[in-house]
Amino acid sequence: MRRYTYLTITFIAIIFFSGFDAEAQTNGWEDLFFRANQAFKEGHYQDAIDGYEQLAQTGHENGHIYYNLGNGYFRLNQLGQAILNYERARILMPRDADLNFNLRHARDQIQDAIAEPQGFIQMAFFWLDSLSLQEVFWGFGIVNVLFWGILLIRLFHRSEWNYYLSLVFLVLWLIGGASFGLKWYQVWTDGRAVILKKEVNILSGPDIQDTVLFKLHEGTIVHHERSEDGWFLIHLPDKKRGWVEAEAVEQIKRVPSVLPGGSYS
Repeated sequence: MRRYTYLTITFIAIIFFSGFDAEAQTNGWEDLFFRANQAFKEGHYQDAIDGYEQLAQTGHENGHIYYNLGNGYFRLNQLGQAILNYERARILMPRDADLNFNLRHARDQIQDAIAEPQGFIQMAFFWLDSLSLQEVFWGFGIVNVLFWGILLIRLFHRSEWNYYLSLVFLVLWLIGGASFGLKWYQVWTDGRAVILKKEVNILSGPDIQDTVLFKLHEGTIVHHERSEDGWFLIHLPDKKRGWVEAEAVEQIKRVPSVLPGGSYS
């Protein structure tokens, strides 16, 4: 009996101290976020950036942290890093008015303004650009529950109204499923990257001695194809392609979970 009492006390103590540790970590996250915000308000932009970067690298990333990072880099005239983080923020909160205004303002300063063409699927599913993956997921989940709920009702009570309602939700279910699948594909196959240096040479091969094909400048968005020994093979919307040193460019997409339960949602 005494043995079970000791085990119970030990189990309760583990739960108690685990909760205490989690609370301490939460408070530490909030304190760091507050200090970074305070540093930004006081004009210490590099200190603010360091704080936000630490939060993002330790799993506390969200749209507002990337937005603040973009603002900090923009104040330090680092256009490439600003656009990189604005784009990351836009994946998570695509309808934020302040973010979209600042992103447009930063894009206006890019020396290599290259328009991204819109494909048929992007035009047909035009609403996806204004929704995050998490929002599409939950929207499809709600439609899914309602659709199968209506079908369940029809098993026990058939009437004209639930017949037409089931047809409506069938259409919504198909659109929602297609939207979720396309949004998932867009997020996980997003090969966009941003040029971070003031000017870079795009070469014909992954060697500094190869022929210079053309030059790109800070903030330009390119598409990453593959990597090789510290080099990126990239292409532009106008079909130009070539090799650039990996340190001069960074991909927009981050790897963490993008659905509820993950930090990149």
